[in-house]
Amino acid sequence: MLWYFVFFLVSGFCSILYEIVWLRLSIAQFGVTSGLVSIVLSMFMAGLGLGSWGSGRIIRRYGERIRSPLRFYAVAEFMIGVGALIVPFQLLWGRHFLERFSISSPAAYYLVSGFWIALTLVPWCAFMGATIPLGMLAIKRRFQSESHRSFSFLYLANVLGAVAGACVPLLIIEVFGFRGTLKAGAILNGILALTALTISFGRSLAEQGSSSAESSSHLDLRAQPAASKRLLTLLFATGLTSMGAEVVWIRQFTPYLSTVVYAFATILGVYLASTFIGSKIYRYWARTHAEPVTWMWGALGLCTLLPLLTASPQFHPHSFYVYSLLRLVLGIAPFSLILGFVTPMLVDRWSGGDSDRAGSAYAVNILGCILGPLVAGFLLLPLISERWVLFVFALPWLALGVNPGWLAISPSAIRQRWQRILSYGLTAAAVLLLLKAQGYEDQFATREVLRDNTATVIATGEGMERRLLVNGIGLTYLTPLTKVMAHLPLASLDHPPQNALVVCFGMGTTFRALMSWDIAVTGVELVPSVPRLFSFYHADAPQILQSPQAHVVVDDGRRYLESTSEQYDVITLDPPPPVEAAGTSLLYSKEFYTIVKERLRPGGILHQWLPRGDAVTQAAVARALKESFPYVRVFHAIDKRGFNFLASSQPIVQRTAHELAERLPAAAAADFIEWGPEHTAENQFALVLSGETSVDEMIAGAPSTPALQDDRPENEYYLLRQRLPQGWSPVILEK
Repeated sequence: MLWYFVFFLVSGFCSILYEIVWLRLSIAQFGVTSGLVSIVLSMFMAGLGLGSWGSGRIIRRYGERIRSPLRFYAVAEFMIGVGALIVPFQLLWGRHFLERFSISSPAAYYLVSGFWIALTLVPWCAFMGATIPLGMLAIKRRFQSESHRSFSFLYLANVLGAVAGACVPLLIIEVFGFRGTLKAGAILNGILALTALTISFGRSLAEQGSSSAESSSHLDLRAQPAASKRLLTLLFATGLTSMGAEVVWIRQFTPYLSTVVYAFATILGVYLASTFIGSKIYRYWARTHAEPVTWMWGALGLCTLLPLLTASPQFHPHSFYVYSLLRLVLGIAPFSLILGFVTPMLVDRWSGGDSDRAGSAYAVNILGCILGPLVAGFLLLPLISERWVLFVFALPWLALGVNPGWLAISPSAIRQRWQRILSYGLTAAAVLLLLKAQGYEDQFATREVLRDNTATVIATGEGMERRLLVNGIGLTYLTPLTKVMAHLPLASLDHPPQNALVVCFGMGTTFRALMSWDIAVTGVELVPSVPRLFSFYHADAPQILQSPQAHVVVDDGRRYLESTSEQYDVITLDPPPPVEAAGTSLLYSKEFYTIVKERLRPGGILHQWLPRGDAVTQAAVARALKESFPYVRVFHAIDKRGFNFLASSQPIVQRTAHELAERLPAAAAADFIEWGPEHTAENQFALVLSGETSVDEMIAGAPSTPALQDDRPENEYYLLRQRLPQGWSPVILEK
């Protein structure tokens, strides 16, 4: 049995590794949009469900002909490893396929890209889903006494591997990049396949001899027909609740954990670790019990609402990371622990160790996992707050807690008065928590709050203290820095500008500054609610948007540049802070700059804003720009909090502050000095020019750092270089 535990522990590790990397490669090829992310995750889960259901059906029909299930398991693991290596090329082919057709309609683009992603991921993920039914059949043939709880045994190992898979790959990515990490996963799958194949030859005779054996040494947990459909309903609901709640957690805990990849890994890690503990408790409990306690369902409903308390600004002991982690653990660990208990319990009860029934039950659970994020992100959150979304997910469990007779499987337990009293108490506590807990936005006296399928957006503050927060993270504020991003590149052109593009709309300050030049301006923003708050920050926003020269597009900036045929005199970029934020490297990479060059007119200028990061991040971005453009200038921000890069395929005229100021139209000059710090455009430009440095000087801060690429996002993966002894780096480790 130890071999099976090791198999599924490593397999669980690899599956999460692939999910992380395939998702990132997909959004790099098709766009960083919530719709695309949902498609990728849904197809991943759909493949798991299809493989689980399909392998179970095959086992039912041809099980007697399968002489050695371990050999089929070895084939499945081998094919998963093959998929790890092929998927990156399939995604790249899909991108080239879409480029040939120049699809501009968002709906058509999602349809075609979703179809390609399904063709790419579903077959390989189906092999992942097939492993548990095959493992159960192998255990049944070899260890009859363990077969009735074989699903929970394999599920336990799988989840433990997934815990490691949520964390360790982040370190591998930092050293070897995404493709190197996939190769590491493929090697592990190959080792699993070879080991399982070797063992199968030694045990095939024993398996054949015991295939028809019957065991009477265990409790028969298989559900009666009357309860079967209800158990499947519960399995569907656990998947729906867990994945739907996860969408809400990301919004609730991001203000405390930030938007870095390690924050998302922490959420996933706590969820999986707690699920593992719950599954372990179930394995111990199931040795002597066949029925669940009825109050457990009410406890699940209450725990669904716990994040309302722990993510509330009322719960604010300190701002240190350890307390932010405490918020997360107290908020989601109890919920995840209970789910880790009930999910394998329900599958074991419904299947009784039968591979076919277990495969079908697990597929139903996965179907709930597929729909959960879609229901939460696209249906509920655009309409109601996080508080009420969690209540929607908690309500069925609270109802089941006070009415356990619906299950019709435990009449003796229902008659126990103390369990019923406890269930009513848990429901009352849930209602009290729902009414008393504050939402994150409640701490702001002046605010406008908008929600959509991507994020919760808060506009708050008064006067120059107004701020923009997306999922609780402050993205920008009213500052002359964002005006420099417009006026510096336009004034540096060697010809009169016709149009400009700003990627990342934010408060709209840069968009507004570009419009003061009386040219056509396009603003691209990923979060739909952000441009709708333009007028909160600028009183003249309605008049600006009414101009025929103003265009606002809700899309991923990189995808927009790939899909449009328009060329621009200036493209200015202001990726959301912090510089380590997940996904931001896709707007700093060499591959992205290749796209930008195709969208710049001859003599056009790219303006790239880079918040201050560590020496490696600065060097990686500077080198990427230097290797992409022959002419690059760089200036310290006027408040020393970042850098303004100018890049072009043709020489950038080095004008004096006076010459730059003379090129400003009257409206642009007034906009440039609107918030100071200088009182004339010439002095303002002089302040900017005084901070000029060189690209080579930035690279010299970490000279061994390679150019930032899609496969090596140096800014996002930084843990090793910050924790290793001085003089060591991921580059040295790789060598």
